[in-house]
Amino acid sequence: MAARKKTRTIYVGNVPVGGESPISVQSMTKTDTRNVKSTIRQIKTLEKAGCEIIRLAVPDMEAAKSLGKIKKSINIPMIADIHFDWRLALEAIKQGIDGLRINPGNIGAKWKVKEVVTSAKDNRLPIRIGVNAGSLEKELLKKYGHPKPEALVESAKRHIEILEDMNFRDIKVSLKASNVPTTIDAYRLFSKKYDYPLHIGISEAGPPSTGIIKSSVGLGILLSEGIGDTIRVSLTAEPREEVRVAYGILKALGIREKGAEIISCPTCGRCNIGLKELAEKVEVRLKNIDKPITVAVMGCVVNGPGEAREADLGIAGGKGRGILFKKGKIIKQVKEKDLLDALMKEIDTEFL
Repeated sequence: MAARKKTRTIYVGNVPVGGESPISVQSMTKTDTRNVKSTIRQIKTLEKAGCEIIRLAVPDMEAAKSLGKIKKSINIPMIADIHFDWRLALEAIKQGIDGLRINPGNIGAKWKVKEVVTSAKDNRLPIRIGVNAGSLEKELLKKYGHPKPEALVESAKRHIEILEDMNFRDIKVSLKASNVPTTIDAYRLFSKKYDYPLHIGISEAGPPSTGIIKSSVGLGILLSEGIGDTIRVSLTAEPREEVRVAYGILKALGIREKGAEIISCPTCGRCNIGLKELAEKVEVRLKNIDKPITVAVMGCVVNGPGEAREADLGIAGGKGRGILFKKGKIIKQVKEKDLLDALMKEIDTEFL
């Protein structure tokens, strides 16, 4: 893996983004922000899942005025996602948010941008410039023909220059497309030209069946090249699933260790147990574990422990019987029907 690219450090609340700070995991609420109770409830669930920064859509003034109540009831930094209306940004800042996602070039008159920038400066809030292939400026689409990586980077450049001209540099940038190669190339191009921290993600990645694949490939490539300071996996699913997948990507690359990693063999003609069902049950039982642990679910009693010797704990099944092993060494033999319970009991003893 390439060394991580050195970027500036900004702060979203108490979470550092960029520099040598850990790559943070964030998500976005899928509730109506005006519904304060349901929004708080969803954020609390995300906090338990390990979400470190949360973003909320702010479509109107009622939503903006709801942010203060929400902020008082949560424990992670909150970003207001605003399009076009500078008044919503000013109200969101007044309500105590920790960061803005707003593109200065879309606000309108220079004095409106100045008001937002001045307020952000006074409250020491960062601004994320969020370039999206689906909403590029018309003149850039005309110039490039379609949302090419160069078009995304030029759009970001325009917004950055507006802020820099106002002596504002607490900036974070994203350049997202639903097309994976376009997204990767846009971040690569930007990363060569700027040292602003990068929020990486694949936009509109889709339902979990396809979205997890696209996000894992796109984010995995970027992170392996040292690009990215905070990540959001965008899925048509509960936001908790976005957080789980994000940590899974970071864990697979050895960047951050959180939660359980499950190793399981693909099965073959030697397998004499329902391995697929067993692995699924193990995954469900380990879903809410925060501590880093590697668990193996193998189908061969003879080869399983050796093939998964790096696992902290594992089980392997035969015909009617199985074994529990630790770091490749057999701890005990158990009946096949008791494999799952024996594994969980050992995990509870050793790790919880």
